[in-house]
Formats: sequence, C-alpha cells, structure tokens
Amino acid sequence: MKLYSLISAMFLLPFMVVSQEFNFAVDVKAPTLQTADPRIFEELKNKVTELLNNRRWSDETYNDYERIKGNLNITITNELNATTFAGEISIQAIRPVYGSTYETPLLNHIDKEFIFQFESTTPVIYSENVYNDNLTSVLAFYMYYILGLDHDSFALYGGDIYYQRAQEIINSLPSEFAQDQKSGWSSKANGRNRYYMIENILSPRTRPYRKALYEYHLKGLDLMSKNAEEGKVGIVGALKSIETVNSDYPNSMIVQMFANAKAQEVTEIFAVADRNQKNDVYRIMTTIDPANRNKYTPIRR
Repeated sequence: MKLYSLISAMFLLPFMVVSQEFNFAVDVKAPTLQTADPRIFEELKNKVTELLNNRRWSDETYNDYERIKGNLNITITNELNATTFAGEISIQAIRPVYGSTYETPLLNHIDKEFIFQFESTTPVIYSENVYNDNLTSVLAFYMYYILGLDHDSFALYGGDIYYQRAQEIINSLPSEFAQDQKSGWSSKANGRNRYYMIENILSPRTRPYRKALYEYHLKGLDLMSKNAEEGKVGIVGALKSIETVNSDYPNSMIVQMFANAKAQEVTEIFAVADRNQKNDVYRIMTTIDPANRNKYTPIRR
C-alpha cells in the first residue's frame, strides 16, 4: 500500500478495496483503413481494456481511489494482412497529488513502432515470463513501466521490481523481434524505443534521475498544498538532478520523456516564482528540452 494511503487509511475505510492497479480508458481507431471490419477494433478495445484493468499486475492491494488512471489509444494505420496490423500507441498515466484534487502526469508518450496480430476469437492474455504475442508483450511492458514510475514517485527507488519485470519481457522476446530495428524492441535502433526506456531507467548513470522522480513528487508536489514555497524548492532540486543526468548521459530517452510529461506543469508552477527560481528552471528545461524552448517562455515573464 502506498505512503499516502497509509496516512489516510483510517479516514477512508468506507472506500472499496480492490486488487487491480489500473483504471485506464482505452480507445482503438483505424481512420485510414477501408478493408478491415470495424467490429474487430471494438473487440480489440474491449479485450485490451479487460487486460489492463482486470488483471492483477502486482501482489499489492489497491484501494479504489489509489488505482492508477490513464489513457491508452491505439491508432491503426496499416493492415498488413487479415490479422496483422501496424500503428502507434499513445499512452498517458497520472498520479494524484497529496492534499489536493490535482493530478500530475507520470507518462505522456507516443510509441510509433507497434505491429501486432489480433483475431476476434483469440483471447488477449498476458503470462509472466512467457512470450504469447507482441500485443500483450507491449501492453504488459507499459503497465510495468508505469508501475515503476508510480512507485518511484512515492518511495526512493521503489519501482525496481516493476522495471525488472519490464526488462524480463524484453529478455523473453523471440530473436526476430529483439533484433528487428523496426520492432520497437531492438538495441540496434536509434535509442528511442522500448529497449532504451528500460536501459535508461536501470542504468547506473541515471540513478539520480530516479531519485529526482521521488523528490519532484513526494518532496515537491506533495508539499505544495501545505507550503508552496517549500514544494517549489523540492522541485527545483529535482530538476537540477535531472539536468546533471542529461549532462552525464546526453540524449537519454528518459530525460526527454520527463520533459514530455512535465513541460506544461513546470511552466505553470514557475510562472509565479522568485526570479532566481525562474532563471534556474528556465535554464534547466530549455537545456534538457531545447526543441521545445518556446513552451517555457512564460517562466521568464
């Protein structure tokens, strides 16, 4: 059970206790396909929703209000044959902020290397340490990765077990997926796929990044309802650690993923701050996310 539930459990006994970790909204679209039966995509949506939200992904017990909310959108762009499709996944996950109704993004990511097989008569089931198909492997990978991010945000290095499970999915892949540079799993690709998400997050060089996730959330955002200035100090400290990781591990995928998730939030928080904080935060965010420099203009005002 997570830290904030321990603090408030005595006041929340009437809330329903569940086992499942996720409460995801799923959507499947195929805007450019003319040949496929649209009913197959509705069936895919229903089966993916059931897998994400009804399967137990950990041994922990979650209260209903603790379930990790998010969105997973599959956009199918190509029908390779009657049962094989190509497209992309857009996935967002959020975390509640203690003492408020605000929810902070943990992940905001688009995966453009997604090829999978699906038949309406085939169940969508994931089995630990067994490769069934690419669809369930990709979905399970993201569920474990999100659990890792969520636990890192509540406890220092708390996500280890879940990142390791995501790594085990990669280890169990058939060689044709592990070596195919267009599969989204290959170590020979351009450093921007699922392999590198795990390589980055588990690398000793990025250990300060995971500490920064903890400090940003638990020692930053979670303090802001009680003491906004103290919370901002915690966030600035976390951003400085991420800047260090960006310097020690240039072009790492996870630093860009952090910026993708947090750019708007950081900008809104530090649009009102003292000048030193504004200068530090603007410098850091434009250093780690130079392609989106214009997003951070409000910080300088």
